[in-house]
Amino acid sequence: MTASSPGKPGDPRLQANLGDVFRRLIANTGPISLMHYIAESNARYYAGKDPLGVSGDFITAPEISQMFGEMIGLWLADLHGRAGYSGLIHYVELGPGRGTLAADALRVMRRFGLDPQVHLVEGSPALRAAQRQAVPQAQFHDDLSDVPDDAPLLIVANEFLDALPVRQLVRAEAGWRERMVALKDGEFVYAAGSLPMDAAVPDHRREAPIGSIIETSPAAATVVGEVSARLVAQGGAALFIDYGYAEERFGSSLQAVRAHEKVDPFAAPGEADLTTLVDFAAAAEVAQAKGARWLGTNGQGAWLRALGIEQRAQTLTAGAPDQAEAIGVALSRLAADDQMGELFKVMGLVAPGWPDGAGFA
Repeated sequence: MTASSPGKPGDPRLQANLGDVFRRLIANTGPISLMHYIAESNARYYAGKDPLGVSGDFITAPEISQMFGEMIGLWLADLHGRAGYSGLIHYVELGPGRGTLAADALRVMRRFGLDPQVHLVEGSPALRAAQRQAVPQAQFHDDLSDVPDDAPLLIVANEFLDALPVRQLVRAEAGWRERMVALKDGEFVYAAGSLPMDAAVPDHRREAPIGSIIETSPAAATVVGEVSARLVAQGGAALFIDYGYAEERFGSSLQAVRAHEKVDPFAAPGEADLTTLVDFAAAAEVAQAKGARWLGTNGQGAWLRALGIEQRAQTLTAGAPDQAEAIGVALSRLAADDQMGELFKVMGLVAPGWPDGAGFA
């Protein structure tokens, strides 16, 4: 069972307690990589539930306010108009949640004469059902490989990369090792692997203090690389929006969320959402190596303000004065520096020859 093929409801693999499965595996074969642990846990987590909303485990930006999706639709419509392209075009969303973002963005795009074919890349049956309600015209895909290659792509990935598994490397006394998950008295604990990993660490980071941790995400690099290659081949643009950092850093950022509370990542594998901060510096390097043009990585708040979210909030308030407080709260959650505005980043990519997009200095 992998993150790209998590199994379907009723699959017998989903019935066994994943913690017990891991314990048997570790007892029989030794420690497993943290990357393996995250991949299996999130595959199980997303396979059979809708985790979004007040009754779920977390709320994403599109569920906070329609303004978020509207700003994305505006960005895409503006870029498309300045590109001067008038033929067939595809809107593609990776991990589209309940389809809320797509519905809001498409509504704005149509207002500006942009009516793309819609492709949603989603592996969760539960979420696909919600997406069909929100975006009835959507075509569904398990991954990007079978999205059409006959026209430019407008790609959006909101809170998608953060749920992909990461590899953690820790500097031990003997050198760099992969961080593993082992057992101690029946409980999951971290352990350093036995194989040297020094060659995987950049030269300028190898002499970090003992105990230092580096996170890398081969899965995220693969996604960004594939998106970038498709843009180069077909034309178009992409937005990656996630919580993360724009300059390299040390330390573990792994966290687990369940019922809107942070919990121990080892407490209930497969029953909590495991995420890590996205390394946008590494993502930008991958994109450029594939030939895509990197527009920049900006804080979500600054990017939304550049697109006009404050003016949109004023318009919504004028039309519904009784909702003024709720609209103001939503605006603050999305754009304030002490909420999502700075922690979340927006990375823009375009194909060679396509124009710059708004919101990136």
